[in-house]
Amino acid sequence: MCYENGCFIVAGMSSVPSSSASVPSSPRRVLDWRLRFGLLALVWGFSFLFMKVGTESFAPFQVTLGRLAFGTAVVAAAMAVKRERLPRGAWTWVHLTVAGFLLNALPFSLFAFSELTIPSSLAGICNATSPLWGMALSLVALSEDRPTRRRVAGLGIGFLGVLTVLGVWQGFHGLDVTGTALALLASFSYPVGWIYVRRTLAGSSHSHLSLTGAQLGLATLQLAAVTPVFTSVPTAFPVLPVLAVAALGVLGTGLAFLIQYDLVAEVGPTTAQMVTYFTPVIATAAGVALLGESLSWSTPVGAAVVLAGAALTQSRPRTGRSRTATAPSPRTSPGVREGSRV
Repeated sequence: MCYENGCFIVAGMSSVPSSSASVPSSPRRVLDWRLRFGLLALVWGFSFLFMKVGTESFAPFQVTLGRLAFGTAVVAAAMAVKRERLPRGAWTWVHLTVAGFLLNALPFSLFAFSELTIPSSLAGICNATSPLWGMALSLVALSEDRPTRRRVAGLGIGFLGVLTVLGVWQGFHGLDVTGTALALLASFSYPVGWIYVRRTLAGSSHSHLSLTGAQLGLATLQLAAVTPVFTSVPTAFPVLPVLAVAALGVLGTGLAFLIQYDLVAEVGPTTAQMVTYFTPVIATAAGVALLGESLSWSTPVGAAVVLAGAALTQSRPRTGRSRTATAPSPRTSPGVREGSRV
């Protein structure tokens, strides 16, 4: 998953082999996958805090532009190290332009605007609704995703959790409706982008790194064109907000994508996507502990219900077949793994 950073992963998911099939050995990593898993959860969880700090001194569009610029630089450096080339083909670039808007430019900007009026913890919880929106949309737009009682139940439970977080029985008292709506719209934008990518780029022969580098670069250009129109040049550059924006881009966008794909390649998408369920917990803890944000009982309770519903929509019934994971290959029957993050 890439709900938080808005990247998509084009990973070749070949058919599941039998238990006797050999699995290619992966390169030895310096850090155990559990440590990288924890690091990714921390990075994505703190991304909402970084946005909050950044928007205290810079306009939301400026925060998003800085985030994309730093994130693109990290992925571009990885491409240079691995000697990856940018994708070719006019239609590929057209599709990547749309993907960059739906998965990066639009949701990143909406989250930044939302945090002008809502706590970072609430934005993080709203982000956790992406699997729910994704499942609802995929049941309509993707013929291979058939509705089941398990998924329908997960959707119902998840949206009940959303209503709990919002305190619907209180008539949304004390809640900034506009800011919350922007955060939910940002979360909705991710699955719309994933479905578009699955329909247009799932069969691409280009590597995941090449496609994502181009996607982030195009999103950066989109923000570079929009930001000067709606904002003026900042008159000051306070150290803490600047560092927050840099961390948001370098860690929460660029490095997070590289860690996420590495995890998918090593432990498989099912295990790797579980990081999504830790992100709102960390976002809430960081907002309360470091920013002094208030927390009513309905927020953690509702968040737990949202995550339970999201987990149910993503679960699959057990079968007797072996689930031995294979390492992704960008050139074999690519399929798009929808993710978590910001």
